[in-house]
Amino acid sequence: MDETSAPELEQMEGMRRVPGGVFRMGSDSHYPEEAPSRLVTVEPFLMDETPVTNAMFRRFVEATGYVTVAERTPSQRDYPDADPEMLKPGSAVFTPTKGPVDLRDHYLWWRYIFGACWRAPAGPGSSIEWIEDHPVVHVALEDALAYANWAGKALPTEAEWEFAARGGLEAATYAWGESLNPDGTFMANYWQGRFPWENLGLDGYARTSPVGAFPPNPYGLYDLIGNVWEWTCDVFRAHAEAAAHACCAPAEPAAPGGRLHVIKGGSHLCAENYCSRYRPAARHAEPVDSSTSHLGFRCVIRAAGSGGRD
Repeated sequence: MDETSAPELEQMEGMRRVPGGVFRMGSDSHYPEEAPSRLVTVEPFLMDETPVTNAMFRRFVEATGYVTVAERTPSQRDYPDADPEMLKPGSAVFTPTKGPVDLRDHYLWWRYIFGACWRAPAGPGSSIEWIEDHPVVHVALEDALAYANWAGKALPTEAEWEFAARGGLEAATYAWGESLNPDGTFMANYWQGRFPWENLGLDGYARTSPVGAFPPNPYGLYDLIGNVWEWTCDVFRAHAEAAAHACCAPAEPAAPGGRLHVIKGGSHLCAENYCSRYRPAARHAEPVDSSTSHLGFRCVIRAAGSGGRD
């Protein structure tokens, strides 16, 4: 279910109404895949106040018995070029390096860990017991869509997501204005220090943070920037050279058929010296079966007949 009647857009627990309108989407001043900026119209919709949390996702799994992509054994048919030893349930987990490394090789800090999944975000022996209010991670696009369908919602389009993240601040660099840390205040969970080895944690968090730990935007929405990347329902389209710059790509195995969707918002791994995508205009191409330790989602409800695509 991805539509609801217009009157219901005025009220829904845990969601905020985004008014819709015309805005300038994208940026001509940052990464090439964000250009060109252009005017886009978005209809009003409801959006979850926060990313879906571990507690929320657990309720979904308990109600449905759903098994996520990371918990299933990958098929040799889907990954004919993969090492058979790698075809076990698991997911990509960020592992900091011991010192400076070549930032062009993301395999230096991503590890495919057998047994890593939403229940065990760091791999076997870890759990969500003390982080139930953190965003759920290790969810592939299929998992996010399954949750949204169960909840009677949908994933946002890229345009809807970016419009919501901007909060009415037309063409601002960040979701809160032009300064990354206005008056010394951290507005989102991102990496401070030299990625991928020196994490100073000046914002108070080394990895994910509880949803709502940072100020909401003018629409009353939390964590649209930083913390975890968020899935959209849109297929990624850009120049080939932009799509090839996979700063946040997971480890092997790769997506069947190479299908890519847009993710938005950056994460706690975005740093000033690398992948500074903690901005509304920023976007990234993600394999649809990717289920990493810094990727989550939130949902929307839109009025019947509305879209929000550019």
